[in-house]
Amino acid sequence: MSTPLAPGAVLGFVGLGNMGTPMVRRLVEAGYTVRGFDTDPATRERIATPVAEPAAVAEGADAILLMLPNSDVVEQVLYKDGLLEAARPGTVLVDMGSSRPHSTRTVAEWSAGRGVPMVDAPVSGGVVGAEAGTLTVMAGGAAEDVARVRPPLECLGSKVSHVGGVGAGHALKALNNLMSATHLLVSSEALLAGQEFGLDPAVMLEVVNGSSGRSGSTETKWPKFVLPGTFDSGFGLRLMLKDMRIAVELARETGWPSALGESAVQLWAKAAQVLPADADHTEIVRWLRNEHGKG
Repeated sequence: MSTPLAPGAVLGFVGLGNMGTPMVRRLVEAGYTVRGFDTDPATRERIATPVAEPAAVAEGADAILLMLPNSDVVEQVLYKDGLLEAARPGTVLVDMGSSRPHSTRTVAEWSAGRGVPMVDAPVSGGVVGAEAGTLTVMAGGAAEDVARVRPPLECLGSKVSHVGGVGAGHALKALNNLMSATHLLVSSEALLAGQEFGLDPAVMLEVVNGSSGRSGSTETKWPKFVLPGTFDSGFGLRLMLKDMRIAVELARETGWPSALGESAVQLWAKAAQVLPADADHTEIVRWLRNEHGKG
């Protein structure tokens, strides 16, 4: 049985954005040596041990963590940028972004052929969770591989769940975000209708959050990011839409109907057409207001 990666181990990390930078910070504070890469040189300098190219993170690494936006970027880094070729046999590859489950399985087959086992371990909890180390981590892969990387994952998340084989984590993350996005959309429609009727949004939230209509949207997103008008959860609207589309595609592949999910995707796609490229996903509320002339 492989040995769990305790503090002192060397980790490679690619993707030092809003999520990746605080994740690396927590790993370093826990005692891991982290070799990090990002395409932005200024971003690389935020961490203690930056490297100048993706493949260089593999040097001496016991595990390589990826926090990248999608499967296409993952494949670019692994294949074209040479990271997979540079990884030594026995290094565990951990994809913590939101990738397509079937692409993840294909990558896992390629990496296994080089003696590099793969775990997909996407997260939920946003930038706040990354900074606090309270992310929910959904890990897919062989039990021994998940066990090997569990200690660093537990530095990042308060709940690390082994949810199945390779690809299972990415599947569950996409399905979770489809539910989250649909909750936010319908909750916002209801709250905005109540506000138009004359109800106080803060009062509505207090009552709903003690009732059966509550969700993460009413308990967290509206109180923290919508009511204050900051719209700064740290998770982009287009990233949410990408995950929603992955989930709906997964439903189609399984033969399971997803009528409500597909309708939600259509509405989020309309919002993406008019909101700024860097719009936070909570700005779907702004779009709703503008769509109905209430902005």
